[in-house]
Amino acid sequence: MSIPRLASFDSTLAFFREGYDFVGNRCRETSSDAFRTRIMLRKVVCMRGADAARQFYDGEHFTRAGSMPPTTLRLLQDKGSVQQCDGAHHRARKAMFLGLLTGPAVDAIVQEFEVAWQDALPDWRARPSVVLHEEMQRLLCKAACAWAGIPLTGRELSRRTAEMAAMIDSAGAVSPKVLRALLLRRRSEAWARRAILRARAQEKNDAPVSVLAHHREPDGNLLDLDDAAVELLNLIRPTVAVARFITFAALALHEHPGAVQWLEEDPERRLTAFVHEVRRFYPFFPVIGGRVRQPFEWRGHYFVSDDWVLLGLYATNHDPALWGDPQAFRPARFYRREPSAFDLVPQGGGDHAEDHRCPGEWFTIALIGRALGLLQQATWGLPQQDLSIALDRFPTLPATGLVVVFARGRPSLLQLASADPSI
Repeated sequence: MSIPRLASFDSTLAFFREGYDFVGNRCRETSSDAFRTRIMLRKVVCMRGADAARQFYDGEHFTRAGSMPPTTLRLLQDKGSVQQCDGAHHRARKAMFLGLLTGPAVDAIVQEFEVAWQDALPDWRARPSVVLHEEMQRLLCKAACAWAGIPLTGRELSRRTAEMAAMIDSAGAVSPKVLRALLLRRRSEAWARRAILRARAQEKNDAPVSVLAHHREPDGNLLDLDDAAVELLNLIRPTVAVARFITFAALALHEHPGAVQWLEEDPERRLTAFVHEVRRFYPFFPVIGGRVRQPFEWRGHYFVSDDWVLLGLYATNHDPALWGDPQAFRPARFYRREPSAFDLVPQGGGDHAEDHRCPGEWFTIALIGRALGLLQQATWGLPQQDLSIALDRFPTLPATGLVVVFARGRPSLLQLASADPSI
């Protein structure tokens, strides 16, 4: 059966109005996991589900180059980054990233994060309240820079945090704040180039900034200075973006008071399940774009070179064919189920080494898990506030960024009213 075409000539307004729900809504309306339409007057095929993700991430038929708006590319990845590479260059660069972001590095970033948390906790307790998302961005920036071999404090840490936060927050925006984010990115790139040059002036060591500075491409040449600076930011900025997941994890603890006891009954296995459900349930990025490299046929539709395709990440994470009752937050669904490479896709799908799946996924999982553990050890609660999550903002957050009150005393949740105590 051929992929259906939407009746409307262009879906741009609907895409921005419905946001994260757009792909899933249209798949439901067309009774299909894929549909054809136009966005920004450009023909596109939107799709969701494990089969679609498997096709999208087969490592052969799609490239990321030219698949996203220029401002989004500039803020999140930039030209010359690993996500824009294909073939041998992609494999070599990805191998370097996986070497930096797996194994002992996961424990190292978690340790840096915990040190930053414990340092900040007395100040949080002394203040009437804090905005958790803002605090997590600062902590994660501090931890990521220390781990990378570029420790920051004071005003410099504040500057780097503001730069990373602006890049993330403006990535899907169509507003004047994009210009500010681009200007801040230029400042951040200048800082990253200086860090790479300092590292190149020294002998190579195991610090990530040094590994990047001395990395050689398949042709034997050092990584271009601008590209090396971009990749340094691509280590730090995505780590700062984990603040959104941590904010959502805290919201989940608040909205499901039974979660604390549920976690304590089998901490090791259930913590992982809870983290997976946070990543599945809450909105991170709505879609990922690709352009066809080699013609192929799928679902009765013939894709030709340069065709534009959007894979719905949020739509796949909420696909009823994959997840029973997908609109319910139920970490127990992962208690006896390991996610595959193509069903749980908040950070992309496929093979980490061969495809464009985020190599920092292990960092993300470990940092959310440690933050949950630290929250369980603290006394905290949420005052009355607007906890709504706008699905027409990319990326999104609870409206307030999650205002939290930390207090001294025995570890416990200051549990307020919850609509659903279940998990």
